[in-house]
Amino acid sequence: MDLGLNGLKALVTGGSKGIGRRCAEILVAEGAQVAICARTEADVAEAAAALGVHGTAVDVSDKAALEAWVADSAKAMGGIDIVIGNVSALAVADDEAAWQAGFDTDMMHCVRLVNTALPWLEKSAAASVTLVSSVSGREIDFTGPAYGAFKAALVHYAHGLACKLAPQGIRANAVSPGNTYFEGGIWNQIETGNPDLFATALGLNPMGRMATPEEIARGVVFLASPASSFTSGTNLVIDGALTKGVQL
Repeated sequence: MDLGLNGLKALVTGGSKGIGRRCAEILVAEGAQVAICARTEADVAEAAAALGVHGTAVDVSDKAALEAWVADSAKAMGGIDIVIGNVSALAVADDEAAWQAGFDTDMMHCVRLVNTALPWLEKSAAASVTLVSSVSGREIDFTGPAYGAFKAALVHYAHGLACKLAPQGIRANAVSPGNTYFEGGIWNQIETGNPDLFATALGLNPMGRMATPEEIARGVVFLASPASSFTSGTNLVIDGALTKGVQL
């Protein structure tokens, strides 16, 4: 299937590892121009060189830095058609610091990302916003309350954007991944640092395994692409039947 991505310009936050990096790789393979950001400069430099994309080290909770990255990327690429918000503080503690981190990083990074990119999205004939949430936003699990609450808020925010921006031809969707495993990722760290929790989480997955970044990224990129041109306001759950709630 031709996703219609050739020549489009995409922003991917958290694009140096895991789901974000695989999104960037697929976009590049489909002919899109891509700009990525992530917190760690060395990781961004490696990913940008390997993928042939624009890369900048950015703390997305820093409003000025994030807005500057969006503007600089738009200038470098000649516009913005696709926005993919994919950064989380992974704040799973049950304290005020977790709530603040989740608000600043998970929530406000997406709000600022969209608001800053909007002038360019309004000029695009294939504009889309895709926000990476989590199944922890759908039901109560072993993560902390702040993490789940902000992931749920992202789904609500994406749907609100879809309704608000539809007359301008801008689509907005969310993707809610289940547990996703990759080297250096959170579940790899839990596997070695807290094997009992890892075994418990793995046992909850009906398929007997966790997702790969590839499996999540395919869904993200499809929703972001013109091939999904009439899909807006949805929350795509990619979890291997992990969650039990029925999404009506």
